[in-house]
This record gives sequence, C-alpha cells and structure tokens, in this order.
Amino acid sequence: MRTFLRSPPLLKRVSFDLLPSGIGGLCCAALLARYGYKVTVLESHYLPGGAAHSFKIGGYSFDAGPSFFVGLSNEKGTSSNPLKQVLDAIDEPVPAKQYDRWIVYTQNGQGEFGAFPCVAGREAYLENVERQGGQRALEQFLALEKEMAPLQQGAASFPAAAIRSDPGVLLTFARFLSPELAATGLVANQLTGPFSAVVDRVVSNRWLRAFLDLECFVLSGMTAKDTLCAEMAFMFLERNAGKSAIDYPMGGSKGVVDALVRGIKKYGGQIKLMSHVEEIIMENGKAAGVRVRNKRLKKEDTPGLEDADAVASTNGSSTSGAQAGSTGQVLRAKAGVISNASVWDMLKLLPPQDVPQDWRQERAATPALDSFMHLHLGIDATGLPSDLECHHLIINDLFGDLAAPHNVCIVSIPTVFDPKLAPPGKAVVHAYYAANEPYDLWKGMDTKSPEYKALKEERAEGLWQALEKVIPDIRKRAELTLIGTPLTHERFLNTHRGTYGPGISASESPGGWPGPKTPVPGLYVCGASTMPGIGVPAAAASGMMCANTLASPWQHLQLMDELVPKK
Repeated sequence: MRTFLRSPPLLKRVSFDLLPSGIGGLCCAALLARYGYKVTVLESHYLPGGAAHSFKIGGYSFDAGPSFFVGLSNEKGTSSNPLKQVLDAIDEPVPAKQYDRWIVYTQNGQGEFGAFPCVAGREAYLENVERQGGQRALEQFLALEKEMAPLQQGAASFPAAAIRSDPGVLLTFARFLSPELAATGLVANQLTGPFSAVVDRVVSNRWLRAFLDLECFVLSGMTAKDTLCAEMAFMFLERNAGKSAIDYPMGGSKGVVDALVRGIKKYGGQIKLMSHVEEIIMENGKAAGVRVRNKRLKKEDTPGLEDADAVASTNGSSTSGAQAGSTGQVLRAKAGVISNASVWDMLKLLPPQDVPQDWRQERAATPALDSFMHLHLGIDATGLPSDLECHHLIINDLFGDLAAPHNVCIVSIPTVFDPKLAPPGKAVVHAYYAANEPYDLWKGMDTKSPEYKALKEERAEGLWQALEKVIPDIRKRAELTLIGTPLTHERFLNTHRGTYGPGISASESPGGWPGPKTPVPGLYVCGASTMPGIGVPAAAASGMMCANTLASPWQHLQLMDELVPKK
C-alpha cells in the first residue's frame, strides 16, 4: 500500500443507503461508488430519476420533468456543469443533440406581445436585449455584466466539483488559488445573497428587470429578490464563456438517468426500485439504516449485490413518521444514510424523539413553492414546420407577478431532435407550469371522481392555449392526451404537496440553503432541498458536494486532477 500522503487509504467498502433516485441522489451515489463506497439506492417508484425520469405510453416516450441540459456534449474536463462533471467522473458519456436557441413569447419594452428567438451566447443575447428592451436596457445590462464579472471569476476559479462541506475544503480550495480567486473573497457575501442586490445597483429599465426576473423564475421558481446570486453567476459564466452547448440527451432525460445508473452499478453500487422507505432507523443516536415497507429486498433483485454500506432514501413517504410495529425489511448502513427526499418528507422518516427539536422545527418551517400542471401529448406530426424549435417559453404577463398561477408556461417538443421518442409520423409534446399551480385547489380530491377530471380539464386549458401559439392546430393533432396535476406529482414523486421545491429566499433566510451535513449523526442530505437549490445543475452540485464531503480530501483531490485539469 502506498503511503497516506501520496494516496488515500483503501476503503473498507463502507455502505451508504441513499433515498431516493433523483438527479442529486444519483450523482451522489455515482460519485460515492466511484470513490469506493458500497452504495444502495432505494427508490419508491418503479422508475429511477425522480422528477427527471421518463415514461412510455402508447409508443410515446415522455420526459416527466426537465428537458433543458447544458454541456453534456462537451469534451471531458471542459464543462463547468456539475452534472457533466459527474458523468465524466464515472466515464459515462451521454449522446446529445446540440442546439443554440429557444423561442420566447411575451411583451417587449413597448408592451407589444410577440415572439423572438433567445439564442445562447453573449452577442446574440445582447442583440435581443436591445431589440426587445431598447438602448437603455442594453446599457444597463452591460453595466450589470461589469458588476457580475468578479462573481463569474469566482465561479470559474473554484468549480462545483471542488466544493466539500468540511475542513478539507481548505485543501481543495488551495488547489485553485489564484489572484482571481483571491479577489472573489472580497465579494463572497454577494454570492450568497440575492441576485436582486446586484441588479438593483444598475438596472432600472422595466423590461430588463422583468426579463431578469423571468430568467431567475425559470431557474429557481423564484424571482431575483429570492434567487441566490451564485446561481446567476453560473448562468452568466455559461452564456459568456461560450464553452458549453445547450443539449438534448438522446432518449430524453432517461438517457442521463440511465448513464448515472450504469455508473453506479459499474462501481459496485445497486439500485432497488419499488422499495419505499418508511423509516430511517436510529441506533445509539445515529442514523444506522432504513426500514423498507412491505417488499422484502432479495439478493436476486439485483444479482451479485449485497446490502450496502449506505442507503439513500426515496423521495419521501406519504406516511407520517416512523411506523410502530412495521414488518418491513431493515437495511443497515455502516457509514450512514443520505436523503435526497424533500426536507418535509425526510422529517416524516425520522423518529421525532431522536432528532434535535429546534432543527426539526426549523426545517419543517421551510416554505414550499407551488406545484405543477403537465400536458403530455402524442400528436400527428404531418405537415409540422421543418424549422420547428424544441423549446418554447410563453409568458402571459411579463410585467405582472411571474409566479401567479399559469403565468409562465414551458413547452418542449423533443422529437425535433430525437424522432425515436414517438412512432413514425408522430411527435411528442410536453407543456407544463412549474412552481405556479396551487396545491390547495386539489388537496383531498378523489382522483377517480368526475370532479377531479373536470378540474384537470379546466386547469389544463391555459396549457392548450399556450401550445396554440406554437402549433395553432394542436388540439386537432392530439391523439394521446395526459394531464398531470399536483396530486400526480405528490403520488409519483412522493413529494410534499407535489411542490417544485423549497422557496428558500436569499433575501429573507439568513441561514440560507442547508449543506449536506445535519445535526443527526450518520444522516446526510442532497437534492433540491439543499445548497445550491433547485434545477438540474444545482441538484447535481448538491450530490457532488455530499459525496465529496464523505470522501477523504486526498481522494477528492485525485478526482479533481481528472475532472478539472490545472491551468
């Protein structure tokens, strides 16, 4: 064995249980397996991926959630996107189609409603700002870029792959020491504050302020006053650097999930589907494993794999608290339990008497964003325009409350890039409202009742109207129609009130987003309820941060040498 200073000690295949298999949990599990830990991922659903899973009906393949990815097709070691860095670490590339634009339908600076292409890349973005908002908007955006420059330098100088939540960060930090990184320390407090604090200094133009709020809302479900400035610094960096392409993964988001699953298994981890965690087991004040409801996990479920060192939790539980007298199987985790569940669902899994009450109360009080409405369609593609774009963003009132119900609609037509997602001559369409469908309208409804069906049709009408701006005869073309509601989200993702995620305000929450550690020994967290927040890059970064924190600094540094070559 080589000396400790030259190489990390051999791991004892210490196990983790990981709950559940969203992007954050899968990234965390893949990296832990890559580091040598024995990992078991437990997923309540029959498909992995959480909000990023894909499903098939009637010959059509649909993305359940995100369809917008960045940097997947970059060469290894050249992307600043945390998801791509994880895929690089496990050597699982994802075939993807590059593109450079989406279509925005909204008001311009004169209040006139129209459509324009939003092209990725600084110069094209500047042209759009001037065309839509006017010369004054352009001048103020250029001033905003200057304000954001040192924050972008920090994002470039200290990548997400280097972050860990323990004193070992001093070693990974030292690897990237530079005058630029040192200068970032002078404005570090701005990175953890709201984006609006920077915007307010230089932007007064009505259209530009509204459009920046829109960018924040699409990213985090909140506007500039609540969105973390670090997230926007990353966005500015990606757009201005010109190094990361927009990508659609072949096979849909399933292509990304499958790559992460392959990586986990390749390094000795395992994934157990339809394995609903109902309780996190506490022993001697430590999270020591989980209890899985009803189904006995058998070795033959995943040939060649044993109980893990760590178990990751599912997306939560619809039950309330630990179940006395439960007969579910217990899986023990020597190293600990990692929860990718929402903060509210994780708390349901913990015995109340075994966790600090002040922490429980603080976490339970986390505000939740609103939920979703989805319209998944299989349509006749005959005669569709040959230049039809994949992604469209429809905003009914740019200058009003962006978070108002049904104000912002996102449309994806992925068969533009991957025709295999639909039968020949057909196309897939996905339209949805994210973080702007109130749960309370649906609470307690019988999903088999006529009232539920009628409300689905009523609440989906705005999605149809938004789609008609993209494909005017969409209703005639539709051959398969699926409507998803907050109750659909709550059921299939096992997530509290079907929420988009926590509404942790960068302005109003001095504690900010929690990191991977908790005050419960042996319990760690990742996913959209943790730093740096909501969205695919953020969830992937949270998984990286958690895995890196659990690895030794020496292992972490070795991985850095592969993922982020020194300049």
